Amino acid sequence: GVDGEGVTTLAAFHGCPLHCRYCLNPRCLDPEASVQRYTPESLYQKLLIDDLYFIATGGGVCFGGGEPLLRPDFIRQFHALCGERWRITIETSLNVPIASVQKIVPLTNVFIIDIKDMNEAIYTSYTGQSNSHVIENLKWLSANFNRDNIIIRVPLIPEYNNENDVERSIKQLQEFGFTRFDRFTYIIKQN
Repeated sequence: GVDGEGVTTLAAFHGCPLHCRYCLNPRCLDPEASVQRYTPESLYQKLLIDDLYFIATGGGVCFGGGEPLLRPDFIRQFHALCGERWRITIETSLNVPIASVQKIVPLTNVFIIDIKDMNEAIYTSYTGQSNSHVIENLKWLSANFNRDNIIIRVPLIPEYNNENDVERSIKQLQEFGFTRFDRFTYIIKQN
């Protein structure tokens, strides 16, 4: 599945350090957006209805966004409630301080990492941010997490990168020891 194995519920966080040109969830950056507020306890209570499905299928919760790693303590408190029963998938840009990654690694089953592009100039042009945190976190995860449980999204982004850039990114990621890649092309709607 796109957001984890088995029956999986996506919990999308509000807020993101990036300002990607073709953001898939622009509401996550809108300070006026009406968002549902949950505590770890209230989210857990809401998802208990799917407990049997999660357990039967090896599913669970995918924390995405926005950027879930802006709130590692929320995820830790949630995991304290569901324990090992539910699979925890983190869908992230990894553009966060390394301490945030280190906090949630012990309770994460799968990472889905959207790196945009490994080339800093392309990345900065597309996201408005440097990818130095991303590179540091990728190297740390490569040494400290099961790489078989890391899927790295390497998109072709029209007007920002090309097939050669995508190949270069994959080659660099392979040098870090990663083997699972999700290649796709952003479809840009013309207004």
